[in-house]
Formats: sequence, C-alpha cells, structure tokens
Amino acid sequence: MKQTRRNRSRKGVDRRTFLAQCVGAAALSGVASRAFADDPLDALMDDGRPGQFGQDFDQASRTIHMPKPTAPMLSPATEQFTQKAIAAYDEIVARGGWPTVPHVDELRVGNRHPSVVDLRQRLSLSGDLDPNAVGANDIYDSYVEAAMRRFQARHGVTVDGVLRASTLAALNVPAAIRRDQFKVNIARLKTLTTNLGPRYVVVNIPAARVEAIENDVAVSRHTAVVGKVDRPSPDINSKIVQVNFNPFWTVPVSIVRKDLIPIMQDKPDYLTDNHIRIFDPNHKEVQPSEINWYSDDAVHYTFREDPGDHNSLGRIRINFPSQYGVYMHDTPLKNLFGEDFRYDSSGCCRVQNVQALVAWLLEGTKGWTSDKIEQAITSGDQVNVNLTKPIPLHWVYVTGWSASDGIVQFREDIYSRDGLGAPAIPATTKL
Repeated sequence: MKQTRRNRSRKGVDRRTFLAQCVGAAALSGVASRAFADDPLDALMDDGRPGQFGQDFDQASRTIHMPKPTAPMLSPATEQFTQKAIAAYDEIVARGGWPTVPHVDELRVGNRHPSVVDLRQRLSLSGDLDPNAVGANDIYDSYVEAAMRRFQARHGVTVDGVLRASTLAALNVPAAIRRDQFKVNIARLKTLTTNLGPRYVVVNIPAARVEAIENDVAVSRHTAVVGKVDRPSPDINSKIVQVNFNPFWTVPVSIVRKDLIPIMQDKPDYLTDNHIRIFDPNHKEVQPSEINWYSDDAVHYTFREDPGDHNSLGRIRINFPSQYGVYMHDTPLKNLFGEDFRYDSSGCCRVQNVQALVAWLLEGTKGWTSDKIEQAITSGDQVNVNLTKPIPLHWVYVTGWSASDGIVQFREDIYSRDGLGAPAIPATTKL
C-alpha cells in the first residue's frame, strides 16, 4: 500500500514537472506560436474549458488549444489567415514534411505500440502535440490522446481521442498536399469573402456543417447532411426568404426516375406505407396501381408526401431562390448526424437542430418568438413564414482554411474538386 501511494505521488510530481518544463515555451496554435500568461503554470492548468467538442483535456495537454466554436469558417479575415497558413506549411514542406504513421487497427489511451513514436512526431509537426512530449515513448498516453482530439477536431473526424482508420488516413495525407489544398482554396476564398455583410448563413459542403454568422462570430453551428458523391450539393449564393413549418414534400422528378420507380417495382406498398400521395396533371389523386411502374409513366405525375414526423423534410423547410431546386430542412433520420461521412442526400442540406437556426433567422420577423415557433411545429398545421429581411446564404466548397482563431482546418475533397488526390474519410466510420 505504501509503495502504491509513493507511485501515485511520483506520478503527480512527474506531471507537474512536465507542466513546469512546458511553461515559457511557445505552444503551437495550428502552426503558429503564442506566449503564456504572467503566471503560466496556473494559466495552463486552468485553460481549455470544455466546449462544443465535448471533451475535457488532460491538464498536461493544455498547451495546445482546440478550434474555437465561435470562429466562423467564412469571414472577411479567412483569406488572410489562410495565406499565413500557406507560408507556415511551406516551411513544414521545406523541412521534409511529417512522417507516415505505420498502419495499426486501433490505438487508445493506455495502449503501447511502436507506431506511437511516429505518431508523436507527426502530431508535433502539425502543431497538435507540444514538442516536449515528443520522443521514443511508445505509450499512447494522455498527451497523445489530447493531441489526437485536437487533430480530429481540425479534420472533421470523430473527436474521441482514439486512432482509427479515418484518423489514420487523415494523418497520412502528406504535408505538401495539405499545403496545396490551401492554395486551391485561396482562389475560392477570394471570391467568397467579399461583401458578406453583418449577418449570413454558410453551408460548407465538404465539412457538412452550417454556420449562422453575425458580426464575424459564429453564433450558431449545426451538423449537416449534404449531397452524395453522385448527387452533389451545388455552390449557391442566394438569400433565405421563407420558413415552412410542417411542410409537404413534393418528390423531384429526378428522384422519381432514379429512386421511386425502381422501389415501386420491388415494393408496391412503398408509397402507401410512407404517406406519399399521387396526383395527375389535373390535381386528381390516383392510386399506385393505376401507374405502370415498368415505364416512365410515373414522371408525369406529382408525388407529395404528407406532413408529419415521418416526412422526409421533417417539421421544417428553409426556402431560398435557386436554379437547382434544393433547400435546407429537418429530417426524421436523426441518426445520420452521428456519422463522420455525412454525404447522403440528393443535393439538399439536412440540418441538425434546425429549430435553433430558424429561431435565429426569424429574429427580425415580428411575432416569431421561440414559443411561437414551438407552437407552429407542434400544431401539425402547415404554416409559411416570410422573413421580413432575407438572410444571405452561401453554399461553399472549402476544404482547407484558417479561421480567426488562427487554427488550420481541413476537410476531405469528397467531390474530387481540388484535383490533388487526397483520400476521403472511409464511409463506414461513425461516431
């Protein structure tokens, strides 16, 4: 028992000794350094409050900070910060980049493996692990776990501190490709970061994320589900003009042709089971049995899904003018928001906690308080609300950027638009 207590005491001293050694050293934020406070040890111990990512770092790892939830992905400063990131990554590339982490099925805190040595070096070079924690230590300790969480947050991978296939794939993208991602995205950012205005909504398609931005602060963030690889979500510059509560869903002709006809050939009761009604050109309701599902006959009819919890749009749809016929909406398939690979729609954008986004959108529309929104949803009645002042909306394709917090972030080139050959996150990875 005495020996155990001595060991515990020694561990506590070792951790504090390590913290003291870190004090005064520059800690990387992305790839940029920062200075500590006047009382650096206490500041280090107290820093890193739990945020949106849902984890509390080990105190010894708080020299490195997570991305700020309030730092918007798209703001007038994004291009400037990303240009700085290019210069920093040029230096990393000039020094030979970072090592490849050898394959391993899974590593978590407490594991021991030779790959951890390379992992420490890799995480340090990208600014996720304090250089003082690099060495020949092959134990996946709390320092490595905290660094892994930060790396995962910066790359849109499940933030759990566990090394799996998706994180390993992101780790082993060469530094030169990441640097070139920035260069590709600078051209996009130059056109996107002008005339944004004080209040706007951004959907970053590769990140599958929605941000409501006000005065250069992300006041509301939402996980999203966007278009499949073969049905990509388009780039859009528009304005949100209307919110629909308990909407009908009219099935687009493209989905009728690609999806509905094959399903009905195999499952004749599908439309009835899913509350989808059929109307002819004269708005007269017809039965599924009246349509020849082995022809293109169905494309001449209108298919409309009734409102309700089962509706494909959920309880809310957000409308904006667009030549693509897409919109943002709720969904009954809430489980999709729990996946890393959130490219599962036919081009529209499904929004997690969409009610909070709608409350922000309707702040300037008289009478639409949070209570009124809740009442509209629970009533089950179809209600359409026009925004008093339309909100600018930008659907963008940005795979590499540095926000106002100075921390670099990457997302995989899911639609292969960067032309750099970087691998995408495995589709099987889930939270």
